[in-house]
Amino acid sequence: MIDGLASLLAIAVIAAVVPMIVGLFNIRVAEVVLLLGGGILFGPELLGLIRVDAPIELLYELGLGMLFFMAGLELDPQAISGRGGRLAARGWFISLALALSLGGLLAFGTVSFDSIGFAIALTSTALGTLLPVLRDSGELGTPFGRLFMGAGAWGELGPIVAIAILLGSKSKFAAILTLIAFGLVALLLAWVPARLATERIRAILDRGHHTSSQTAIRFTMLLLIGLLAISGSFGLDVVLGAFAAGMIVRRLAPPSGDSLLMTRIEAIAFGFLVPIFFVVSGANLDVLAIVENPLGLAVAVLLLLLVRGLPQYFLYRGLITDRLHRARFALLVATGLPIIVAVTSLEVRQGLMSSRSAAILVGAGALSVLVFPLLGNRLVRGRPPLAQDLAAKTD
Repeated sequence: MIDGLASLLAIAVIAAVVPMIVGLFNIRVAEVVLLLGGGILFGPELLGLIRVDAPIELLYELGLGMLFFMAGLELDPQAISGRGGRLAARGWFISLALALSLGGLLAFGTVSFDSIGFAIALTSTALGTLLPVLRDSGELGTPFGRLFMGAGAWGELGPIVAIAILLGSKSKFAAILTLIAFGLVALLLAWVPARLATERIRAILDRGHHTSSQTAIRFTMLLLIGLLAISGSFGLDVVLGAFAAGMIVRRLAPPSGDSLLMTRIEAIAFGFLVPIFFVVSGANLDVLAIVENPLGLAVAVLLLLLVRGLPQYFLYRGLITDRLHRARFALLVATGLPIIVAVTSLEVRQGLMSSRSAAILVGAGALSVLVFPLLGNRLVRGRPPLAQDLAAKTD
């Protein structure tokens, strides 16, 4: 218990100090990068103040779940429908085909790893990581933001489904049946509360916002933890349950600027659990593997851009006609980290990927979070905003 509290104290210090550093020094970088850096600095390979034991591992898994819960909560159904949604789906499948081809070619060389897990990692998009950035810049509700939401949703949900089907221990047919069964359970959990939501129950939930019961928050956490447990018991990755829980809560209680429920969920997520996930991810990194193989890190970053970003640049030329805005869009879609962490962790546990290869991929994801958004913003600095007819083009 003492060791766990000492590690949690170090994590809390990092989580509290990082936004102060960003604000005081006006650092133009996503906070998650500094959280990762703090985890590396305080982790076992440097200062040794963070030990990833069972209690910290549980908080880490909850933080990962909450990150994907927030992604599902923020997902606008319009973002995955219409022309933009069709392009997002096409873009992800093109990325998957490219990644599988490249993974197969590299597997014939001197690199030893599971090409399928490698390919899935390359097709991801850090939607949950970039949502706060787009929200703070006021772009989340714009046509550009909705296009990114669609591409990002496929960049998270696609790899999650691929993990369940391609990386699980079950046969592909059994994995698909398991996914269908989980989907039916999720639909049931979405349908039952809507049927039971009488005026009296809504009044109890609303009254709970102003009392110590906080009833709506408790039921939200019950849904999240329940779907995490159900997805785990089905042999699926827990992030699928978290994403589904977020989508269900959005359907039952659509987000709004004055929603007390959403404000408090965000406080729990970004004030406590999500920072733990990123700090512990940094502490888990094999820093020596990255330092000893900078070329491998550079190649992995280039592959992220080639596999995930380049197809978007060409696919969206009819919607985003400005080349620099389209290049920024491609860079944002190519930014990946949480799914990369999830895939590499699973691969290492199953003995399909070495910790050194996993560290390079996670390092590439962290570097993409640092570099790609900054580069994208620099490309469009001083450029006029996107045409107002972009919304009509996506219908």
